[in-house]
Amino acid sequence: MIGGGFSGERIARAALSRLMEPQDAAGLALVQVAGAVDGLRIATGQLAAGPELEREMTGLLAAGGSGPGWSGLGAALKRWLPRSPELAPERDLATMARLGGRMIIPSDPLWPVQLADLGLQEPLCLWWRGTEQPLRAAARCIAMVGSRDSTSYGATVTGDLAYSLAQRGYTVVSGGAYGIDAHAHRAALAGGVGPLPTIAVMAGGVDRFYPSGNEDLLRAVCNQGAVLAEVPPGSAPTRYRFLQRNRLIAALAAVTVVVEARWRSGALNTAHHAEMLGRSVGAVPGSVHSANSAGCHRLLRDGGAVCVTDAAEVAELASASGDGLAEDFRQGAVQVQDGLTLEDLILLDALPLRSTTSIEKLGVVAGLGQESVRAGLGRLGLLGLAVSERGGWKRGKADA
Repeated sequence: MIGGGFSGERIARAALSRLMEPQDAAGLALVQVAGAVDGLRIATGQLAAGPELEREMTGLLAAGGSGPGWSGLGAALKRWLPRSPELAPERDLATMARLGGRMIIPSDPLWPVQLADLGLQEPLCLWWRGTEQPLRAAARCIAMVGSRDSTSYGATVTGDLAYSLAQRGYTVVSGGAYGIDAHAHRAALAGGVGPLPTIAVMAGGVDRFYPSGNEDLLRAVCNQGAVLAEVPPGSAPTRYRFLQRNRLIAALAAVTVVVEARWRSGALNTAHHAEMLGRSVGAVPGSVHSANSAGCHRLLRDGGAVCVTDAAEVAELASASGDGLAEDFRQGAVQVQDGLTLEDLILLDALPLRSTTSIEKLGVVAGLGQESVRAGLGRLGLLGLAVSERGGWKRGKADA
């Protein structure tokens, strides 16, 4: 045991996550060959590495496709050395404990097994802020990504998809950013019926919610779901780290859905990671005049993505056979609600089952304007989901 009551493996991985940048191929190869404890000692100059270890690392990097960029262990040691004095893993672990969080490593029962699909690029550890509960298998997770400067169309589509997927029991995974990410998290929280409605994967440390404008939202994600990062507390969300965390978003989910993305977009980077992992990619079509949908159309044109327009199509991508769907949905219990907008689903939830209520009260309960309530009731009425009796409204038999 090492100070603080933590195991040597846990302390070593906590330290290595500060010493090395995410996806540092040389560092990950060192840990795979020498183990985390000895790998840390070698990386910090406390233990000499022999030629056999470097040969094994070279072979591992070549097999993983990182061979051409490998300039030897000596160069990597020079890169890591300046960070060695900053290492304080016990302090980082204590910070997480104070925040009600934890750090998990691949040998822990809570570790998401789907991250092993990343091979050499599997993270050293995950810093986790949120309730301690098992993360969902890939088949029950859907990643939703897109532009930070989303349009009203993108916001509406994202809300509809994420809400309906959460209602089906899926966990919505995104990056906590402005735009599509925020709309996905918010709708998943509103529609969640399972224990883990949404996960936010951060580019910086989870001790500070970033961006600050999403602090309240990310705090809600933390309280009801999970906020994860592979970098320790206090780490800044640099551009490089944003790109590296995209592979985690893709690896956690069976499907990555791109709602809006410009021609050059970080969301396309996430989609690329998903393709490389053999995961399904869905793209939502937009207006041919919208620059925010150019990236989605690029994915569809190049054949890297399947066109998706509603939650049923996304769920089909996640589980073509239907085995991964919640029981109620396999039996068709709520198929009549498929395709409803987010506003209509919220209005449906607000309708009483037996007694009737007024349009004014429905507006208050659902948080909608009266015109929106009237229009929504008209649509729900046509589907048999709402009925009018003596001037009031209640749920219809189609939703009984």
